[in-house]
Parts: sequence; structure tokens; C-alpha cells
Amino acid sequence: MTEQTIRALLADAAGRASDYIEDLKTRNVAADPDAIERLAAALAAALPDDASNPTEVLAFVDRYGSPATVGSAGGRYFGFVTGGALPATLATNTLTTAWDQNSFSFVSSPAAAKFEEAALRWVKQALGLPMDAGGALVTGATMANFTGLAAARNAVLRRANWDVDHDGLFGAPEITVYVGAEFHAAVSKVLSMLGLGRDRVTTLPVDDQGRIRTDNLPQISGPSILCLQAGNVNSGAFDPADVLIPWAHDGGAWVHVDGAFGLWALASDELRGQAAGYVEADSWATDAHKWLNVPYDSGILIVRDEAALGQAMALSGAYLIQSDHRDAMDFTPESSRRARAIDVWAALKSLGRSGLAGMFERHCRQARRLAEALGAEDGIEVRNEVDLNQVVLTFGDTDRTNQVIAGVQAGGDCWAGGTVWQGHTAMRLSVSSWITTDEDIERSIAAILQVHRGI
Repeated sequence: MTEQTIRALLADAAGRASDYIEDLKTRNVAADPDAIERLAAALAAALPDDASNPTEVLAFVDRYGSPATVGSAGGRYFGFVTGGALPATLATNTLTTAWDQNSFSFVSSPAAAKFEEAALRWVKQALGLPMDAGGALVTGATMANFTGLAAARNAVLRRANWDVDHDGLFGAPEITVYVGAEFHAAVSKVLSMLGLGRDRVTTLPVDDQGRIRTDNLPQISGPSILCLQAGNVNSGAFDPADVLIPWAHDGGAWVHVDGAFGLWALASDELRGQAAGYVEADSWATDAHKWLNVPYDSGILIVRDEAALGQAMALSGAYLIQSDHRDAMDFTPESSRRARAIDVWAALKSLGRSGLAGMFERHCRQARRLAEALGAEDGIEVRNEVDLNQVVLTFGDTDRTNQVIAGVQAGGDCWAGGTVWQGHTAMRLSVSSWITTDEDIERSIAAILQVHRGI
């Protein structure tokens, strides 16, 4: 392809992307079932023998793919704590894709390395975490939890005079992992991947919002890790860190925080009180593609002891060129990796402290509006204390609740998913996108009430 045709192709892509974003305002939020069938049929073709024109490839993806997507980038999608993509991050993501940098080291991409240092520094400043802490940018909160708990595992065993990096887990002292009864499934998966076992945890009872109870806490002894939640995935509630972290530290345990979305409450003076005690933990995992609203995929880990992170993740190999700069490969599970730091930096740069806090506070206000309006209707019960951006609703029994969820999704005015929480099948709404307006909230309230009243 010539430079001119490449430019035309990229301009075509930008135009189609802009059309897609504008269409989100009026299209159904759910994917078109007929479009899904058309896409499946179109993709059933065999691998072609001959090359295809890139313009035709792009047109195919747009023609068949765009209508089959869920409108999760729009303002009326409330599933899975999904954020949108801030305009600045969408633009920088497009540019950095053209850069196509392998950001595993300073040598492989000085630009990516410097943006990563700056992004991690700003994240720590925004959240009020120790400025000398180490950090890693990874694919999401699952991998952030993996990386943080790997550092925790190695550190608590090192204190017990066991080097898991060299000697593995065979014959190692047992590690006790404390979790709340409603800890996220991603953490369970991580414990399995780390060889600590999904079912070997010590489960602590929780209250009716999913918060770990602080009465009758067990005595901690030996290598131990406590996993806390900053934002229960259903209720949005926070474990009482101001009590639990001193208890854990008194017993010599490492405290890890799964803060996939709730940790960002630390960036707001209005919300910070719910999460203030978490700054005393040893490691913190969060998503950037949730509440920070950067494109997928993007997760963040901060570890108080940077050396512990480096000891768990450092990559050794004689053929790799070492530099005098920070090399991301020594702090992350991946070697080859995209330059996701620019997306994180761009989000923080475009919002600033006030914009960041304002976005989170607006989402929490909008969640309260959803809860107040829907909870006032006969037959609808708000199951959680709406202190953050999560709303959990039931519409009578399980069958009726499922009917409402299905009806809302099929209607297309908004999208909310189902969950099972505290023994109840429920609808969960997560207000997480920068683009969600108050008008979107009112339209969504009306859509949900219409389905509820029509059953």
C-alpha cells in the first residue's frame, strides 16, 4: 500500500468509528440478534486463498461486526461495572496502536517506559498511596490481583526463610489466606494459579452488605495473607479496613486489596471516607478500564514494597539488554505488552484531580437517583445500601426478576445484568461510564418501570 492509501484507510476507520459512537445515542443497547446471525454466517467462510483489500476488510468488520456489538461504550449500559472510553484515551489509543510499541523495557520503547513511570506516579498521587511504592500496568484486575498476591506469597514465605522463587512450593511452609465470604471469583482463580488453592482459604463471615465482620476474628499465626475488597461487586460496600488491617499486621500478615473499581473512591474527598483505611495495606489492585474509563484492557497494581514486587516478577535472561532505567518486564507477568500506560496517563491528564473526582461523584449521585426512583415503586426492592455506584434490585420472586431483566435487555433502552446476591436473584446496575447523562438515567428508569409494570 502507498502512503496515500494508508492515510485514506485510517481516515475511513476514523469515520466509521465516529459514526459508531454517534449511533450509540439512538441504537438499542443490546446487540441485534439478526445481526449476530448475519455475522456468524459471514464468518463461516473458509480462509481465502488470495489477499483481500484492506479497505474491504475494514468495511466487512464494520458492516457485520458493528451491529452485533453490545452498546457498552454508550451512556445506558450498566452491566459488569463497565466504563466507557474517554475521548482522550480513545484518541491516544488509536495513535499508540499506530506506534505499535513493545513496551517491555526502556530499550524497546523509551516513550512507553517514560509514560508508564508518569502514569504510575499520577495514579499514586490521585489515590493518596505511598509515592515510593512500586507499580505495574497489566491486563486487568485479575492479573493485577495475580501479580500482587504473587508478591505477597513470596514475601510471607521469605519471612519464614523459604525462597519460593528458587525452591517452588513443594515443602514450603503453609500459607493461610483469609478472605471474606463474598470475595470475588477472580481472586479465587488467582489463588488457584498461584498454587495456594481455591478451597484452602479461611473464610471470614460477612454482614448483609458483604463486608467482613470484625467480631470474633481468629488469631493469625505463620505466613498469612488477608484479602480485602474495596467495593463489593454487588453492593459496592467496603470491608472495614481500619479494623482489619491493624489486626492482620499485628499477626504478621500481608494485606492485599482487591479494589477493581471501589479503590477509586480514594480520589474523591466526598467518597474517600469509605476507603480511607485502605491506604495502610501492602498491595492494591484495580482496573483502569472500569471506573477510570480507558479502553480495554487495562489494570493497575501498586505494591508498597517495590522490592517485593521486583523479586516476584523480575525476568532474567542473558540475551536481554539491561538498562539504567525502569524496565516494565521486571515488574509485570508479561514481557511483550502493549503501551497501555499512555491510555492511563491520558485519562488522568484529561480529567485532572477535579474532573476525576467529579466523574466518580456524579456516578454515585446517578446511582442514588436510580435507587430512589425505582425503590419507590411497588414491587421493587433495593437490596443494597447505595453508597457507591452499584444498585441491586429485586422485582418479587426469582422468576419475575428474571423476566424484568430479560425484558429490559430486549427493550434496548438500557442494559442491566442479573446476579445472585445474599440468596436473591437480582438486577445489578453499575453506573460507570463518563458519557452517562442524567437524561440517560431518567430514560433508563422509565424503561425499567415500563417492563416491571407490564408483567
